[in-house]
Amino acid sequence: MRPLTVALIAGETSGDILGAGLIRSLKQKNPNIRFVGVAGPLMQAEGCEAWYEMEELAVMGIVEVLGRLRRLLHIRRELTERLTALKPDVFVGIDAPDFNIPLEGKLKRAGIPTIHYVSPSVWAWRQKRVFKIGRNTDLVLAFLPFEKAFYDRFDVPCQFIGHKMADDIALHPDKLAARQTLNIPPQARCLALLPGSRSSEVDMLSADFIRAAVLLRERYPDLEIIVPAANAHRAEQFLAIKQEVAPTLSLNLVEGKAREVMIASDAAILASGTAALECMLAKCPMVVGYRMKPFTFWLAKRLVKTEWVSLPNLLAGRELVKELLQEECTPQHLATALEPLLHDSTERQELLATFQTLHQQIRWDADNQAAQAVLELIDA
Repeated sequence: MRPLTVALIAGETSGDILGAGLIRSLKQKNPNIRFVGVAGPLMQAEGCEAWYEMEELAVMGIVEVLGRLRRLLHIRRELTERLTALKPDVFVGIDAPDFNIPLEGKLKRAGIPTIHYVSPSVWAWRQKRVFKIGRNTDLVLAFLPFEKAFYDRFDVPCQFIGHKMADDIALHPDKLAARQTLNIPPQARCLALLPGSRSSEVDMLSADFIRAAVLLRERYPDLEIIVPAANAHRAEQFLAIKQEVAPTLSLNLVEGKAREVMIASDAAILASGTAALECMLAKCPMVVGYRMKPFTFWLAKRLVKTEWVSLPNLLAGRELVKELLQEECTPQHLATALEPLLHDSTERQELLATFQTLHQQIRWDADNQAAQAVLELIDA
C-alpha cells in the first residue's frame, strides 16, 4: 500500500512557514505520509519533495507577472497533469490564490479533495470571488473568526484554525528582554515608527511619521525613537527622507527585528497590514496611518466593503485603534492620537486588556488545527 500522499504548493516565504508547520503536525499524527509539490527550504527540510522551487512562483507586481506569465502557465499546466496522474489523497494550496485556486478547481473536478489554506481578503473587496472559491475548493482554512463568518454566509465550507502568529508570540511578551536585545534602557519611554515594507509605503508615510515623532519628542524630551527597516534598501530610503525632513532628530534604525521593536516599544505608528496584527499581539498600543495616491484611494473607497482597514479593529468589530487615513494622516493628528498611549493612561490599559483578549481568541495552535482539518477531510 502506498503511503498517504499530500500535495502542497507554497508561493512565498510566509507560505513556506505555514507549509512546514502543517507538514510537521501531519507527521506527528501519521508518520507514513509522502509530501510533494512546490516547496521552499523550510518545507523541503521537513521532507517535502519539491517538483519546483518556490521562487518560481514568488513574483510580485503586474509587470513582473506578465514577464513570467508563459512560465507560470507552463508550471500550472504541468502540475495539473502530474497531480491528476498521481491522485494525491489531498491537495493543499497555501495562499497564492491567483495560482492555486484555478489549479484547485482542475484537481477537484478530477476527484482530488482540495483545501485552500489562508483566505484571500474576499470579505474586504471583490466579494464575488467567494463563489469561485466555493466551486474550486472543498475547504478553506481561515486564520480569523470574521473570515469564517463571511464564508458561512455563502455556504462555502470553511474552518477557523486560529492564527499562527498568535501561537508564535507569547501572551505576555518579555519587554525587558526585547529592550536588552535592542540596547534600549529598561525605564525609557519608547516609540516605534513602522512606515511599511514596500518602497511606495515608505515614500508616502515616512515624512509624516517622522514629523509626528518630532512633535512627541518636544512633549517627551527623553523619548527613544526606533525604526525597524524591512531591509537595507528601505533603511537607505527612510534615512534619505529623514535627512530632508528632520536631519537633527536622533533615532535608532535597525534592519529587521520588527517584532522585537514592537515588544520593546511603549507605542507605535505603523502602516496598515499584517504589521498591525503583529503589533497587537506584541501588546504595543498603536496608531495606524496610511496614505495612497489620490486615485488609488478613491478607487479603494469604492471597492473595499469593510468599515475599518486594520486587523485589530476588524477583530474587535469597532475602532479599537485609531486609523488616520489619507488627508487625516498628518503629523499633528498622529501625535495627538499617540500621546495618551505613551504613558500609563486609562486608554492605554483598556487597549492592552483588549489586545490580550483578542490574542487568546485567535491562539488555537494553528498548525495542529490545520493538520486535523486535512486528515478529517480525507477521513484518514
